[in-house]
Amino acid sequence: MMTLPTLTDLEQMARQAGQILFDGYEKDNQVSYKGVIDLVTEIDRASEEFLLGEVSRLFPGHNVLAEESGLTTNGEAEHLWYIDPLDGTVNYAHGVPMFCVSIAYAYQGQVLLAAVYDPMRNEMFTAERGKGSHLNGIRRLKASSEPEMQKSLLVTGFPYDAWNTERDNFANFVRFAKRSQGVRRLGSAALDLCYVAAGRFDGYWEISLKAWDVAAGGLIAEEAGVTVTNLSGGSDYLHPPQSVVAANLKLHPKILAGLQEND
Repeated sequence: MMTLPTLTDLEQMARQAGQILFDGYEKDNQVSYKGVIDLVTEIDRASEEFLLGEVSRLFPGHNVLAEESGLTTNGEAEHLWYIDPLDGTVNYAHGVPMFCVSIAYAYQGQVLLAAVYDPMRNEMFTAERGKGSHLNGIRRLKASSEPEMQKSLLVTGFPYDAWNTERDNFANFVRFAKRSQGVRRLGSAALDLCYVAAGRFDGYWEISLKAWDVAAGGLIAEEAGVTVTNLSGGSDYLHPPQSVVAANLKLHPKILAGLQEND
């Protein structure tokens, strides 16, 4: 019988990978480019190599979808890990302390466990489906209850090819900036979702993502009472075309409606 992971397993992996990020922070990093502004460092690869090794060692046969290496198939399709070894690479490469490790485990297509670790603040966001989400294992996370757009603080992100696509998100940014208290851009989708889960932001949207960006943060947000959907309002935000809208129950439909407006 195959061994199943626990939330403690994910936490331990995330902390150890986070230590790799912490140790390499503000060092002379080797930066290469996957796209014009899509960076990767040797720290991304070191973190991912460690995480892939841990999954292979502890849970042989499990499949892994990771940012740098793509899909690694080991024979058990019903077990799938989503790994982002360094979410916020552009921040990291510039010495901006806003990044994290993001790990999620899914069984038969449903994400069951999640851990997002910010090593600079020593903040571990975790969730187990049906059991809520927590910060550092102590504080129970809860979505904000703000119903009014004008009083809300939102967060978003932009695609790496923003200058070369109709889905650049700039018009949405301007629209919501005028209607809310403000729109932030932190540069880490996983932390954006965790901050909505913690009530630090009232809502988040992004229109061009990958599954490893949002698998862990999505479950953490859902378990905190956040409504998490794709841009069409559907529950599947892990499969193409990937997009996410996350907010409390009252604010979510207002954000969704604003995103569907035409300029």
